[in-house]
Amino acid sequence: MITDDRWERLLVMRAAQPEAVAEAYARRARPARLLNERGAMFLVAADHTARGMLRSGGDPMAMADRRDLLDRLVTALAHPDVDGFLGSPDVVEELLLLGALEGKVVIGSMNRGGLDGATWTMDDRFTGYDAASIVAFRLEGGKMLLRIDDEDPATAPTLEACAQAVTQLAAHKVMAMVEPLPYSRSDDGSLTLRLDAPSLVRAATVASALGTTSAYTWLKMPACDDPEVVFGATTLPCVVLGGVPGPDFAAQVQSWGRTLRQPVVRGLVIGRTVLYPDGGDVAGTVDAAAKVLRAVTDEVAP
Repeated sequence: MITDDRWERLLVMRAAQPEAVAEAYARRARPARLLNERGAMFLVAADHTARGMLRSGGDPMAMADRRDLLDRLVTALAHPDVDGFLGSPDVVEELLLLGALEGKVVIGSMNRGGLDGATWTMDDRFTGYDAASIVAFRLEGGKMLLRIDDEDPATAPTLEACAQAVTQLAAHKVMAMVEPLPYSRSDDGSLTLRLDAPSLVRAATVASALGTTSAYTWLKMPACDDPEVVFGATTLPCVVLGGVPGPDFAAQVQSWGRTLRQPVVRGLVIGRTVLYPDGGDVAGTVDAAAKVLRAVTDEVAP
């Protein structure tokens, strides 16, 4: 929990001690390896606000209260099975100043320029971390969103920019986490995520080939009905994204099980699903997700 005193110290550092951010990056205790002792990775994500996405469930302003968001993140990161965090620079730095990222895997979010609801949303400009800053700040990797819409020419520059970022990160032997998501656009302009196997396989194969080498590339892919087909399309390590909050979290978590059992899958990345659960029990929701991942990794361990 973020007490009043802790919150006040954060605000004072933000206003009067900007150098504290660089100091916090430099002194952060890094994890010994990307994967935990069970060969898995459980990350909590919060890079949504950087592209203006504040909605969770039925509340269009759920993520607007920054103290509340950070409090939820601190609670989630305190769970012993949560290995790290994926976020935009501002949130990463606030969590660093709060001391919540010690010993954690930290993945920096890179392209957030495709603002939610904007006409140019598929042109996902790199407005967050770049490869140089991820290396300089001693982060464990960089994440990029690659939404693919065959009818939107803005997809092309995003493809090219992601390829360049993969190459740049690999040059420093740093993980590039690519999130390839196929979309279709309705007549009213709304976008729909395509979760059919052919669309997801195509997106995965495109993302796998980005850059001059795939040696340090990971994929962040959604759970789906045909995980054997989708995750059989790559040898790259994959993490499963949790998706948007649903009315029945228990059923949603259990539905991830089949996907988590695929040989290339190495973990789980969840954002709003655990941060803004129905009923507000962040700790309990994180624990439920952690138990599912632990059960799968214990089941497949040699």
